[in-house]
Amino acid sequence: MDLLEDGSIGRVRGAKDDPYTDGVICEKVARYAERVHHKDRLLYPLRRIGAKGSGQWQRIGWDEALDEIASRFRQAEEEAGPEAVWPYYYAGTMGHVHRDGLNRLRHARGYSDQYDTICTGLAWPGYVAGTGLLGGVDPVEMADSDVVVIWGTNAVATQVNVMTHAMRARRRNGAKIVAVDVYENATMQQADMQMLLRPGTDAALALAAMHVMLREGLADRDYMARFTDFSPEFEAHVMTRSPEWAAPITGLSVEAIEAFARLVASPRTYFRLGYGFTRQRNGSFAMHAALCLPAMSGAWQHRGGGALHSNSGTWQLDKSRLTGQHLGKSGRSLDMSQIGAVLAGDEKALKGGPPVKAMIVQNTNPASVAPDQTATRKGLARDDLFLVVHEQFMTETAELADIVLPATMFLEHNDYYTRGGHTRVLLGPKLAEAPGEARSNHEVINAIALRLGLEDEGFRASDQAIVADTLTRSGYGDFDEIAARGYVERARPERDAHFAGGFGWPDGRFRFAPDWPGAAAKMGLIWACDPASLPHFADHYDIIDQLTDAQPFKLVTSPARGFLNSTFNETPGSLRREGEPSVFMHPDDMVELGIEQEDHVEIGNGRGVVTLLVRPMRGMQRKVLVAEGLQPNRAHRGGQGINVLTSAEPAPPFGGVPFHDTAVWVRPIAKRQAAE
Repeated sequence: MDLLEDGSIGRVRGAKDDPYTDGVICEKVARYAERVHHKDRLLYPLRRIGAKGSGQWQRIGWDEALDEIASRFRQAEEEAGPEAVWPYYYAGTMGHVHRDGLNRLRHARGYSDQYDTICTGLAWPGYVAGTGLLGGVDPVEMADSDVVVIWGTNAVATQVNVMTHAMRARRRNGAKIVAVDVYENATMQQADMQMLLRPGTDAALALAAMHVMLREGLADRDYMARFTDFSPEFEAHVMTRSPEWAAPITGLSVEAIEAFARLVASPRTYFRLGYGFTRQRNGSFAMHAALCLPAMSGAWQHRGGGALHSNSGTWQLDKSRLTGQHLGKSGRSLDMSQIGAVLAGDEKALKGGPPVKAMIVQNTNPASVAPDQTATRKGLARDDLFLVVHEQFMTETAELADIVLPATMFLEHNDYYTRGGHTRVLLGPKLAEAPGEARSNHEVINAIALRLGLEDEGFRASDQAIVADTLTRSGYGDFDEIAARGYVERARPERDAHFAGGFGWPDGRFRFAPDWPGAAAKMGLIWACDPASLPHFADHYDIIDQLTDAQPFKLVTSPARGFLNSTFNETPGSLRREGEPSVFMHPDDMVELGIEQEDHVEIGNGRGVVTLLVRPMRGMQRKVLVAEGLQPNRAHRGGQGINVLTSAEPAPPFGGVPFHDTAVWVRPIAKRQAAE
């Protein structure tokens, strides 16, 4: 990173000495100076003096703000008990100390807990139900692959380093790149084989591919006998899932499915499994089904073969002091994705407990990113909800707050970082001073805790001390040596990463019959359905939002290259790249509805209506809509953003948001009306 003489920062670059990033970084982070030095950064504490959302604020001092927060939290506790306070957060700038430290306050006071479902709730259980461990093959090994399958992720936009190693495999080995997705995004444009399927049908493709492997002798039966629970019953099940069966489900041809199966049966096939294809009601089952392919082909036993979704289950971090587990037990666990129902007082969402009367929000922007936006925003706007938002910008959530506090960015505090697709734990030292009176999450949590009479040493320690304590407690070695090096290498031995000694279950066998109870036990998950209702074997579970005559289109809300959820949607470079909120639509559907390029349309369902600019795309199946990026509600005509349409209904088995699984109608708007 360029540190300039005046204390400002210049361009951010990928580390050349990191074997995974190899000097490459995504364009939005390369331009991070646009965020750090943005003219609209919050600089001082503010108190609301008008109606919620009116934009009327009064500048106040930190002591005044913190005293009021502590007083209002005490008041909520006195009125309805400690569970009436709900600290709410998510990943933010990604560091663990400034992300998870809010739990220290939660444990110390018995505040309501948070059940994390909004991002990983569908993908991770689907992976663990097969392997027994959230880990896989070092992504650097992609360079040694003969086939790289990029499934359900637009890596060019969201995981650019995947493309670095996939392209290296192509140059070095003549490797074929396969992209499985629902539209011709930038990643698919670089693929040798494009599998453009209907949203929510990935498992059908996986089952049909396994059918071909078994039918044509491409399955490694010796490997399956030694390392999986493969059985005659599972084989009989798969033999009913032919390409002819899958073709009308996926929209792919029989020939395309067979060609895919033959190619990915190659021993050195690397499956890079993303999040996107799991953001369906059947997403966990799709993840598990795709993960079955390298188990059937035996690809795990070869360098350059196997799979990876995330290595987040391999860090073995002891965060007990960071999160304050020794301080007491938190209250009921509220589903963060159901924030609208929680704040509306829904008894089921509240787990039979008291209403939420006070919140502090850090590292997330639920008024933009949470599903069922109408309910979410209505709840946050409650006059009887005391809302504190600690933020870098005046986000749509901050606009609804009673107290807004200015926050630091990742270059302005000390932390450590884990990277799900990588193998190193990185130190992130403070490199720049924060502007104005901005304070870090850690400082704010500690200051509130001390005003509430909490005396644990963690509430007086610096962020650097918490970093050192956590890494030392985790057995990572001498902290001074780690600080000098800048990282801890946590790559598992290659044999372990390939599960050569067995998978993460007591018998060491991969599960073609997913072990959902086992995944729940390992991950502390909460059932969102009756376990008896779930398919016994890997399968296409047809529970996706069904298209009807009234709602004949399927909407997918994919990430944009220039944004990261609602982060970066204030930076000039990202705004120029993404432009006006828009939706991709098949040209034949446009003709059918009388829509022309650059027209505007209304897209709606029972939850709301959104207005978007139409862009034609032939690289998708008919009756599919793709809206890239999460722009503010106010950036849309009519003031309603894309998450007005998405559902907060918890998807099985353990909850999670089906962001890419929304049935909608489309209605053209006359050009005259759009202009008006």
